[in-house]
Amino acid sequence: MPQPLIGITVGTGSVHEANGTALRVRSTYPRAVAAARGVPLLIPLAIDIDTLRAIYERLDGIVLTGGGDVEPSRYGAETSPLTAGVDTMRDEIEIQLARWAIDEDKPLLGICRGHQVLNVASGGTLIQDLHEEMPGSFKHDSPSDEWFTRLPHEVKVARGSKLYAALGLDGEDRVAVNTMHHQAVGNPAPSLCVVASADDGVIEGIEHPERRFIVGVQWHPEALYSQHTPHRHLFEALMMAASPK
Repeated sequence: MPQPLIGITVGTGSVHEANGTALRVRSTYPRAVAAARGVPLLIPLAIDIDTLRAIYERLDGIVLTGGGDVEPSRYGAETSPLTAGVDTMRDEIEIQLARWAIDEDKPLLGICRGHQVLNVASGGTLIQDLHEEMPGSFKHDSPSDEWFTRLPHEVKVARGSKLYAALGLDGEDRVAVNTMHHQAVGNPAPSLCVVASADDGVIEGIEHPERRFIVGVQWHPEALYSQHTPHRHLFEALMMAASPK
């Protein structure tokens, strides 16, 4: 079976160059895709819509990665002082990719920010800061990168959902996850189903019930795939859905 070509979105960061920016993504994303027998391809920013479309058409699937916050105007909200790391160019690229994937039933996995982008692209809203807007929630933003490999809480996953099948839970309906976010899905988009939640009510998983594999998760499975079977299964399920027939 041919290996699927999986596009992985990137963010930007500062460098000591004339233009002041560089494209960047954690190496765990392409490694997780490759470990699941996919071929990772990084999708650049600062490209025109025709070039983006040409890249998209060659892809078998997409991973929307983690990163900074989505511009609140994208979901009809005023910007909170606690919203940070907004990259309007990245918002534009990722929202467009998500909408194309939904319209054309191309497999997509949204991770952390990507989970939130999927909801915004579909017409949903975000909570701009959990501590401010959900004061009863527990701490979801972690103090350091080492927490990417810790499992501080569980999420409950809806039986019968695509996410449940993808994780391979087989009778269980809870899975331990890592956590590194201060924002979350607010009002879910009408076309999406909430399929996983933390015990404090934070939405941790969404999916499109009428598409092969349009799934978003609030945690970071790409940091867990090598040691925790359910998170490896999630990438394998994406590859299966995206594999050229």
